[in-house]
Amino acid sequence: MAIASGLGGAVADDWIGAGAVATLWIVWKYMRDADGLPVLAMALTFQWMQVTIGIWYFAITGRHLDAMDLSDYRPMVLIGLGCVLALTIGLYAGFKLVRYWHRRDPAHASVELDVKWPMLAALYAASLLAQGVLQDLAFDYPTLTQAILSFKFAHLALLFIVLRRLTRPTVRLPIIAGIIALEVALGLTQYFAGFRDPIIMAVIAMFEIFDVRRLQHWIVVTAAAVLLAIISVMWIGVRRDYRADLDAEVFQQSGHSKFDTISGLSEGWMKKSKEDMFADLEVLLNRLWVIYYPAVTVSRVPSVLPHTHGSLLLAAIEHVASPRVFFPTKAELQSDSDLVRRYTGLFVAGAEQNTSIAFGYAAEMYIDFGVPVMFLPLAVFAFLMGIAYEELRIRIHHDELRRGLLAVIFWLTFYLFERSLAKTMGLAGTLLVYLAAPALLLDFYLSRNDLASVAIEPETPEEDERTRQLRAWHLR
Repeated sequence: MAIASGLGGAVADDWIGAGAVATLWIVWKYMRDADGLPVLAMALTFQWMQVTIGIWYFAITGRHLDAMDLSDYRPMVLIGLGCVLALTIGLYAGFKLVRYWHRRDPAHASVELDVKWPMLAALYAASLLAQGVLQDLAFDYPTLTQAILSFKFAHLALLFIVLRRLTRPTVRLPIIAGIIALEVALGLTQYFAGFRDPIIMAVIAMFEIFDVRRLQHWIVVTAAAVLLAIISVMWIGVRRDYRADLDAEVFQQSGHSKFDTISGLSEGWMKKSKEDMFADLEVLLNRLWVIYYPAVTVSRVPSVLPHTHGSLLLAAIEHVASPRVFFPTKAELQSDSDLVRRYTGLFVAGAEQNTSIAFGYAAEMYIDFGVPVMFLPLAVFAFLMGIAYEELRIRIHHDELRRGLLAVIFWLTFYLFERSLAKTMGLAGTLLVYLAAPALLLDFYLSRNDLASVAIEPETPEEDERTRQLRAWHLR
């Protein structure tokens, strides 16, 4: 770690670079679970990138991003790294507690799903076709919106299972590329950046089996990273025009498809000059480096505005503890834009422009408590999620079901630095209720059937590995 930190400080020409590399090293050392699934390490790495990317961009190019010129960004970068560490510590403590609880239990059995390729492909295709219908249906029933939208997350888990199978025993690159191309194309037709998560699921699946000695593995991961970077820059360049067409309901009036429109905009973007593409890249980097508004807030609290002593945290907990399905008249969350306006003194775009400016959980907790107390609620939340992670890992015995579930729940919960604490906790609760609970029931049902069949079958020399695993589990 010391050597890596030193190199980070040297590259950035800034001691914060050394601290950033040390933080990343800690994340990857402690956030890979006992099964080797790297989802938490990747999610927290994405947050780390959002906190530090401006430093590395300046080190490489000598160019400032906006936050460097418009704010005192350094304290907020340090606070952001502290948040990543607090989440890492909380998650790890949750893991350790659950492992202590189960210390007398033998390692849990891991059983493959008895679902053949034709059935898995049919399930995946059905979930893919249902996405658009359910997306429209969800907002027609406000009290059930979260429950209906959770089907989208179930589709993402199915996608992960499909991609994971395609990497074993060998990586079937053409099929993986075709599936990702389809998912990305559909994601580009959404209002927000729906193309990112499918690529991330492919990278997580690859990292499970990544071998530094295999050239093919390097090619797949590098291609995914390059694809994500190019599409992200392109999306920044075309999203304003595409969203304008969506808001104006052009597709309903003209009969043009969303796919044709985004294809045309993409082709136009590819014809841009290198200077214009580079400008779009800097817009993307400014968008990813979500430091500016929190940095301005840090400079004004408590010198101009006082700390709120937990009022934002209490409001978040009350909001999450009263789900809309049971409390249909509950008030909406305060807009992030309203918080930005109040605590930065800047009149940013808000509900009047049908938008919300990201403020983020770190700024909220700083406003509530300041340093260092602000890190405690984050560590407690991560601690509870660490318990949930490890319990799900131990209790769900079907390997693909477990890994798909954990990949989706914990990537979506932990990868965004700019999401508010209420939205982060609310999403975590939604995923645990509408994904984890059904998965536990499904695993229990499948396990009973598996065990019943193994219990009545005599042992034979020819039985496969899955049957031997089930028999060992049954005899326990």
